[in-house]
Amino acid sequence: MQDFSSLETLIVTLDLAQRVAHVTLNRPESKNAMNFKMVEELYQVFTGLKGNRQIRAILLSGAGSTFCAGGDIKEMREKAVPSENREANLDALLRACNTADQVIIAKVEGAALGGGFGLVCVSDIAIASTTAQFGLPEVRLGVSPAFISPFVLARLGLTRSRELMLTGRRFNGTMAQDYGLVHEAVTPDELENAVGRVLEDVKQCAPNALASTKALIFEVLDKSLDDTVAYRANLLNTLRTGDEAQEGLLAFMQKRPPNWSTGE
Repeated sequence: MQDFSSLETLIVTLDLAQRVAHVTLNRPESKNAMNFKMVEELYQVFTGLKGNRQIRAILLSGAGSTFCAGGDIKEMREKAVPSENREANLDALLRACNTADQVIIAKVEGAALGGGFGLVCVSDIAIASTTAQFGLPEVRLGVSPAFISPFVLARLGLTRSRELMLTGRRFNGTMAQDYGLVHEAVTPDELENAVGRVLEDVKQCAPNALASTKALIFEVLDKSLDDTVAYRANLLNTLRTGDEAQEGLLAFMQKRPPNWSTGE
């Protein structure tokens, strides 16, 4: 199991009993703004957990009741943004998060701006407080949401993305749910319970099936049906004959929980 104890900008806890990695952005003094070090360390976590079937979900949150206030403004003003160094490159991080084997769950409270907004866009499931604040403020700072733009467009569509990118306005968690940015918006005192329900759902899912389904999504996303039919048939047949599916199908017929949901 990979050791993440030496990370400077993150707190990572691997809960093997619950099958979840808790990844907390830990720069509360700057409202968890992402500097190059945090980008690098997040990339290390997502790539380090690739292929890990003991972990089925990665829960992203922020210390100090703030998810992520965007990029580190001082660093952005003084240093060029890495475009080739994969470990400190925001695009590489967002791709690694987007295509992780595990289910990525974003727990959003406080601010989710700029790069933090981008992290929400590459999560599989986002649960937000109704009082959370979202926005793409880059144009108000004289820059552009360059790295995160493809992921914002994929999440929100052209019309809403244009409006938010070109105004920089902020909106709350309730509106984020209306826009399709987050899946559920709940009152602040209900946030922990809502996230817990999602984690409990994920625990019922088979780890190899989860990873294969994540891969399936991106394999078929922009291709024609004819181009992917062989892939889809092969995937189903490969999984169907594996130990996991044989256990899951037998458990269904025997009206009992499968072994991966009980920890056996």
